[in-house]
Amino acid sequence: MNMSENENSELIIEEKEDLYEHYRIKVDPGQASERIDKYLFGHIANVSRNKIQNAIRAGCILVFDRVVKSNYKVRPDDIITVVFPDPPRDTKVYPENIPIIIVYEDEEIIIVNKRAGMVVHPAYSNYTGTLVNALLYHLGAETINEDVESTRAGLVHRIDKNTSGLLVVAKTDYALGYLAKQFFDHNIDRKYYALVWGNPVNDSGIIRTNIARDPRDRKKMKAFRETEIGKEAITHYKVLERFGYVTLIECVLETGRTHQIRVHMSSIGHPIFNDETYGGAEIVAGPSFTKYKQFINNCFEIIPRQALHAKELGFIHPGTKKKVFFNSELPEDMQTVIEKWRKYSNAISFEE
Repeated sequence: MNMSENENSELIIEEKEDLYEHYRIKVDPGQASERIDKYLFGHIANVSRNKIQNAIRAGCILVFDRVVKSNYKVRPDDIITVVFPDPPRDTKVYPENIPIIIVYEDEEIIIVNKRAGMVVHPAYSNYTGTLVNALLYHLGAETINEDVESTRAGLVHRIDKNTSGLLVVAKTDYALGYLAKQFFDHNIDRKYYALVWGNPVNDSGIIRTNIARDPRDRKKMKAFRETEIGKEAITHYKVLERFGYVTLIECVLETGRTHQIRVHMSSIGHPIFNDETYGGAEIVAGPSFTKYKQFINNCFEIIPRQALHAKELGFIHPGTKKKVFFNSELPEDMQTVIEKWRKYSNAISFEE
């Protein structure tokens, strides 16, 4: 029976993370005893029993917040929580021979070091040239419907088009669900390096706000006080090196909201260098001298995108069940700009 036909059941779909479907189902008081995999198959549209069973194995299906097995029998008034990674789409995705940097690969996962400028996932304006297209080619897939069970190019998370750095990709349905649960529970270690405008007062800090769509510009996100709209977002930052007018920082994500680091740093007056969307593509700090403006313009030309890199990634491996860590070097454009700022700050330090 499809959920839409059951007027007595309650089904709530929430976007608890940017990439995941989250279902909360309250079982009908008159529901007969039934295996949970069979029950969910009849109550969630466009999902296979195999996908449900893999989600159960990965610990993504809970009853009253407790993980259950596939043979669990649903009872009247049960509260079932379901987390599925990457909702299925109706579009097709075509494999493309696009070079990508693979840091690590085994039977369960792929670690990719994404270059800046590459879109991760096909969308309405980008159905080709994405990381998913490249992964399908790498995995030897044919032209197929972009359903996560078919592609096996299982994105567990994303980073912005103009952000570089590490991504983990699942090669099996089980690995996809297992990793998605870790992201959902905020158990993934993610460390970013960012060059931000200004000179933060403190050497470290925690930014805690809600994040939601900016009501004035739906293409942007905005920080709100925790009592207002949006979802909780927590970013830990630490100063790595100060250059007077810009600062190299490390950011550790406790949550994973859209544009989280970019929004948070902008919200405290330190937008990421050359982040056009959040105020970093103009001179935010420094003198009004012509030579300084030219120096900034030269830097913008070297790194024509936000200076943000996903540097480290750690998680429990779905196969070995052991913690694994991956690290990446800063890309050339970011390294070059940091070195230019290092030389500039050393040259002017005696004058200020």
